Amino acid sequence: MRPSARRTTVYATPLPPAAYRDAVALDEPFRPGAGYDPDRRPADLVREALGLLGGETPAARAGLRTGAAGRLDDTAARRYLRAVLTVRRPGPLPTGVDRVLDALLSAERLARGTVDATSLPTVREAIPRAGYRAADRTALWQGDITTLEADAVVNAANSALLGCFVPMHPCIDNALHSAAGPRLRADCHTIMSLQGHPEPTGTAKITRGYHLPARHVLHTVGPIVDGPLLPPHRQALASSYRACLDLAAESGGIRSIAFCGISTGVFGFPKPAAARIALDTVADWLDRHPGRFDRVIFDVYADDDLAAYVHALTEGTRPR
Repeated sequence: MRPSARRTTVYATPLPPAAYRDAVALDEPFRPGAGYDPDRRPADLVREALGLLGGETPAARAGLRTGAAGRLDDTAARRYLRAVLTVRRPGPLPTGVDRVLDALLSAERLARGTVDATSLPTVREAIPRAGYRAADRTALWQGDITTLEADAVVNAANSALLGCFVPMHPCIDNALHSAAGPRLRADCHTIMSLQGHPEPTGTAKITRGYHLPARHVLHTVGPIVDGPLLPPHRQALASSYRACLDLAAESGGIRSIAFCGISTGVFGFPKPAAARIALDTVADWLDRHPGRFDRVIFDVYADDDLAAYVHALTEGTRPR
């Protein structure tokens, strides 16, 4: 879903976790119907899943014809399956698809590897010159958030909270939903159906992480900046960071949390200003809640994201 579909609107009070916790089995460990099977090639699982999904209309909406998978090489077939699942609306999967996808996503998670969030060096260790007051409680890491083994990772969502419906779109929303599997979208749909209105900017929801190494996903809607950066944009971004920290702290058992760059992609928030706001807001929160988290990670992907954080850490952390 394109960010332009959402504008700043005042909605009713966001649904609290207590109102959807049981509906999405938030406290139950995820146990896939099938795990990694070394005797089954991922490419064969891809084609089996496509065969089971072949009668569904999402294939046509993805610009792909049912039956085309047989003419694709293994890499293209996997992209085809990802596209079909990306455009698929929430709802029950055809019989057998869950188990095939569980086996496939388990194999892919193993192949990607995982990074232990608690093993990452702190900002103080990695950047000794950083003048950041939360340097011993935070980490800056450049890498793929879908490989990060943390108690919770943050997803920069849109107000529908159902993930990105654009095949192969390079946003964090698409990446997390694709790696977690379709149960993530199903949970978000359950939550949003109970809430009955779009997710307000600056709030957060929590789901399980499913096939992600992270046990939970925190979904937040950051502000859209399509003109000058204004004080309300800054306030809304800070609210997203606080909402995620508050929700993680309330949820129990979450000791490590990894943030992506909220709003800095297609939502247009300038990266240098966003980095400063993120650092300052997290430090303020940690000062008010000493000892609540073992580690808060700022995950960056592109080189300019990393540069924005390093500059903010070494030149001061207050928004300018």
